[in-house]
Amino acid sequence: MVKDKTAGDEAPEITTTALHGIALEAAVWATPLVSFEAMRQAYFRDAQAEYGDVVYWSQPADWKLQITTPNASARYVWIQLNTHGGPVVLEIPPAKGAGLFGSIVDAWQVPAVDVGPAGEDEGKGARYLVMPPAYTGDIPAGYIPIRLETYNAYVALRAIPDGSSPADIERALALVKKVNVYPFSETGASPPHQAQIDMTGKQFDGIVRFDETFFANLARMIDEERPNPRDVAMHQQLALLGIEKGKPFAPQGPMQLLLRSAALDAHAHFTRQLPLSGTAYWPEGTWRTPSPVGMETGFTFVDDQGELDAEERGLMFYVACAPPAKLGAATMYLVAYIDRSGQILSGDASYTLHVPANVPARQFWACTVYDISSAAFMRESPRVEVSSYDERLRKNADGSVDLYFGPTAPPGHETNWIPTSRGRQWFAMFRFYGPEEAVFAKTWRLGDLQKLRASGDVRH
Repeated sequence: MVKDKTAGDEAPEITTTALHGIALEAAVWATPLVSFEAMRQAYFRDAQAEYGDVVYWSQPADWKLQITTPNASARYVWIQLNTHGGPVVLEIPPAKGAGLFGSIVDAWQVPAVDVGPAGEDEGKGARYLVMPPAYTGDIPAGYIPIRLETYNAYVALRAIPDGSSPADIERALALVKKVNVYPFSETGASPPHQAQIDMTGKQFDGIVRFDETFFANLARMIDEERPNPRDVAMHQQLALLGIEKGKPFAPQGPMQLLLRSAALDAHAHFTRQLPLSGTAYWPEGTWRTPSPVGMETGFTFVDDQGELDAEERGLMFYVACAPPAKLGAATMYLVAYIDRSGQILSGDASYTLHVPANVPARQFWACTVYDISSAAFMRESPRVEVSSYDERLRKNADGSVDLYFGPTAPPGHETNWIPTSRGRQWFAMFRFYGPEEAVFAKTWRLGDLQKLRASGDVRH
């Protein structure tokens, strides 16, 4: 039993069961914030970076990039910002021969602004002045002002070359080298240039751990950020768990076990709910679109009446990160958690996916596999994605493609195979880059994942 310290001296004691329920609700509510902290820790620990350093991948990502649902086609750029000391300047270079596409995202993972050709600078380059909450200083001409709701933020970009030649890729990477970040107070003729850190082939583990560390990470973020008036009731609940701004968090014995149990239950809740989230895209099909709540609210998940949908927000940021401020037409994606028979996709089984000819994607298409327990690439997987860019991809006579998934490659179809890990459940994401009308009109339809009865049961 725990006494409710927020209700005065005559407060009733709270049962362990009720306290566990409070902790579970808090874990769902806090998932975007704790996910932010997991990625920030990876930035400091794995990249050995400091605030403002430019962490990037000179090659498309492999399994060692452990963040939620990245693709394996882009070259990513990641920068952590902190405005406790005042505004920070982000310089984005003009898009010449390549583009930097992405967003500035706050600690609750609400996008503040998009940058690059699809953002505020429209590819012309700009100096973004990233300001802390309640900043009252002057904003000089020549800057795009961005007022954050949190002191912490990150910049997530993709370096997109104009083509696939080595020269095209080199131009895209050269653009990354021109990104500059520095405190506004140090603006001058020669602002200091931060470190550029290439993480290709190195582990970057930014996945939330739903264990005893979950609430410690939450307590750290609560201590760093201003409370939102909308969250007063939740902060009162957090106090019952020992999490209060300005106070040390040091759970002991039974409380530590209770918090660990609640974090594990939150994880189980998310993995159960994921296959039910979103909406079926084609009638009686297994491919789904994400819930529209995030997109309709600018990823605040707050409706017109000021009500927060913490459940949808938690689920969104269990499975994703770095949403855009404005939804564009550059990419469309669909997700599948089950096979044609309605069973959860298992890493022990083998499956096939028929991709009809003439995929309605102007640039290319890609199919990527993720571990449902982390929403990240399967660890140690030698291949996490197949795309139409792959020259080794084996096509059928009519131009269609059959993809294969499973723990072992089907003989003769290795080039079309994505490995899965035994004992792990997984899901697939199919992305259309430059989606065309046929996918929106639904006149083109992607096949469903179909479980193979035996290792030799493949298409020929």
